[in-house]
Amino acid sequence: MTLTMQAVRAHRRGGPEQLVHESAPRPEPARGEVLVAVHAASVTAGELEWDASWTDSLDSTGRDRTPVVPSHEVSGVVAEVGAGVTDLAVGDEVYGLIPFTRDGAAAEYAAVPASTLAAKPARLDHDRTAAVPLAALTAWQALVAHAALQPGQHVLVHGGAGGVGTFAVQLATALGGRVTATASARDTEFVTGLGAQRVIDYRSERFEDLVRDTDVVLDLVGGETLDRSWTTLRPGGILISIVQPPDPEKAAAHQVRALFFIVEPDRAGLVAIAELIDEGKLTPVVDRVVPLTETRAAYEALATEHPRGKVVLHVDGQVAA
Repeated sequence: MTLTMQAVRAHRRGGPEQLVHESAPRPEPARGEVLVAVHAASVTAGELEWDASWTDSLDSTGRDRTPVVPSHEVSGVVAEVGAGVTDLAVGDEVYGLIPFTRDGAAAEYAAVPASTLAAKPARLDHDRTAAVPLAALTAWQALVAHAALQPGQHVLVHGGAGGVGTFAVQLATALGGRVTATASARDTEFVTGLGAQRVIDYRSERFEDLVRDTDVVLDLVGGETLDRSWTTLRPGGILISIVQPPDPEKAAAHQVRALFFIVEPDRAGLVAIAELIDEGKLTPVVDRVVPLTETRAAYEALATEHPRGKVVLHVDGQVAA
């Protein structure tokens, strides 16, 4: 008999309108995988536009995977262990970033490669933990792996109040950096509280007229914001975008490095992030928590709003008070 679960799936490629809450087959863990009983998941703006969300490739060459389960940030408990897994056991509380080319965590159960999971931060509940993996790993990989941020260096974070931005401001501060961030006027006090020494209102001020000699620019916005950022960097600095590839000719003209990257699952990064969380140096920012049945509405909201932090799906029962 095939076991079933409640899940949110899309049977055709598209936007939130394709998402339906329904009964679906419960996955079985393959070799190297564990079955996670999902307690909470988190949604990401633009996720339903990615080729990887619908195929088995990060680009448009992949094979169709529909019906698909969205939401790739998971926090839960190991319910079953697949063959070959020796470092996780049934009952372990774990969190992680599920590879984008496979089903996500908007379901009661998810089969996840064991190598992508780490122990859940002890000081957080599952709802707040689910807000961590993608956003925090993006900030970690940008600032640590790519920028090699050193104490005393100046970091400009575009979009300091968003899901990734809130972690980037905190992480850069924890690493000893001096942080300037752009945000809306209503978020100035909030972003300052995360550790930014200066917050620039992107609606009323031109950051390129106010900021110079930065060591790192982390672009979480793209477009015109990226193009206006070159002059804020010192020679030898680095511009990192998670939105679009920076122009290499402009980088060369300004004598800086530039790169675009897509966050990857990373157990070692998750372990380091959990340690910082348990030490009180990083705190996830959750805009709201909604039940699994409201997943479609959550994605619709992301398309029209700029939430402060992450939107989380509470999966195991009712939304916590």
